[in-house]
Amino acid sequence: MSEKAPKLFRNSILFQAILLGSFTFVAAVLLSSGNTGTQEAIQLRAEEDLKSSIEQVVPGNLYDNNLLKSVIILNGSDGGPVTVYQGTKNHTVTALAFTVTGYGYGGNILVIMALTPEAKILGVRVLSHAETPGLGDKIEVERDDWILGFNGLSLNNPSADLWGVKKDGGRFDQFSGATITPRAVVKAVKSGLEFFTENKAKLLTPLQTKKEKATQ
Repeated sequence: MSEKAPKLFRNSILFQAILLGSFTFVAAVLLSSGNTGTQEAIQLRAEEDLKSSIEQVVPGNLYDNNLLKSVIILNGSDGGPVTVYQGTKNHTVTALAFTVTGYGYGGNILVIMALTPEAKILGVRVLSHAETPGLGDKIEVERDDWILGFNGLSLNNPSADLWGVKKDGGRFDQFSGATITPRAVVKAVKSGLEFFTENKAKLLTPLQTKKEKATQ
């Protein structure tokens, strides 16, 4: 009878429930561990991509701090948050990088731009877009040097009425068969310059490090 008891228990509903519960628990633990590891990898890759994007518009010799940890979040003209990465050297603000959004033919065009404290453009790059290949994608620096035309410009250089494509009376070239795309980028960059002007005092105030705050 003692030999039949274990067999009967293995065939019981209780044993099956315990067995199923054990498998479920192990699977949940493995899934949770895998998800945590994946999230960490995704976050690390996102930080690497962001760092690479910032390095394209802010020369490394302009700052000696960690831009990814020197963050200011302000409200943009649309009320949404704008994340600004503040570059400093010897505790003096030397560069600012942030993203702006244009609205092109294919949808949103995400642009990163960097400025000097004097509000001159250090660089502009398109991070993502859905514009027509062969036409609108000339906003990518890998396909055309058009985006480099913003370097060194400011809100007053050119004058406000020239911040547009030539078809609209501005100074910037449009693309053959794709005027909407460059128009959107020009408008986005101009909005970034206006954002800087409106928030200049806050943006040019160096962020305090944790060590500096602790000594106060």
